[in-house]
Amino acid sequence: MLRCTQLGLTRDDLADMTMGMVYDLLIERANDNEQYSYRATQQDFDNF
Repeated sequence: MLRCTQLGLTRDDLADMTMGMVYDLLIERANDNEQYSYRATQQDFDNF
């Protein structure tokens, strides 16, 4: 419940969400602070 409150979710919000949706929100929030050292270029996409 604490993490949901930190995300700004209310009990009413949670009633309409699955656990998977809540987990996705938590993961996305954790990724917001992540620093990635490499940015893909067009060449990377072409090679893919």
